[in-house]
Amino acid sequence: MAPTPAKPASALTQVVGVKLQSLTAVPATPASLHSALRHLAKWRAELLANTVLKRSGTKVVAGPFQGMDYALRASEGSRVARLLGVYEAALHPVIEAIIARAPDLVIDIGSAEGYYAVGFARRMPGARVMARDASPRAQDLCRAQALANSVAARVEVGGLFSHADFDICAVTRSVVICDIEGAEDALLDPVVAPGLLHADILVECHPAAAKGVTERISARFAATHRIIRIDRKLDDSALPEWMAEMSDLDRLLALWEWRTGPTPWLWMEKL
Repeated sequence: MAPTPAKPASALTQVVGVKLQSLTAVPATPASLHSALRHLAKWRAELLANTVLKRSGTKVVAGPFQGMDYALRASEGSRVARLLGVYEAALHPVIEAIIARAPDLVIDIGSAEGYYAVGFARRMPGARVMARDASPRAQDLCRAQALANSVAARVEVGGLFSHADFDICAVTRSVVICDIEGAEDALLDPVVAPGLLHADILVECHPAAAKGVTERISARFAATHRIIRIDRKLDDSALPEWMAEMSDLDRLLALWEWRTGPTPWLWMEKL
């Protein structure tokens, strides 16, 4: 019997293969092998995302935003972790605490494709959400995500957020969520943005982009907020049962968020 012909490589696999050849065309170094490893890991993570879509559909499987329709690609970072609902697992207790407080306004700065903006809008039907991102593409994705989840009327999508824009926090019960790749150092300054003193704040700090930023932001709000630092963790408890048949490497890649270094969060509750 003739052997079964090999299945043709997908377009994604072919593109990844070409890139991998360029990464390994030079004499191997730790840096070149690290780049090749990340490239292959991202490829495998995309295949895992496709498997989750086939097995579970486009709804987020678990976590605080379980049931949210997530048919689009992430504007950055891992798609499979978001689909499985294990994305930024260390924040899940804080997310539930925010929802329990039922703020009137969520300000999501660096909203990307809307995972948090739309997720909070779904969980808090009485809240207004301001989703802000500098990227027009991310804004378009967020609008599509809000529309797909029937919350477009309450998710206001826009561009950059200024110090003066935080004035709304003085008159509206607000929570600020901020993930802007180091720019949080300049933006989250209550001296020039006093409205921040009236809001609860959840901010991802990026010390690789702004050295000492975690400590500086903590110091700015130490007198007015209760501050908890939250570091990364992996939590495989929410992985679906069918993933038990997968390799340990695939299960790890399903949890991987593509980060290259520490990105501690600060949860700052106003006193």
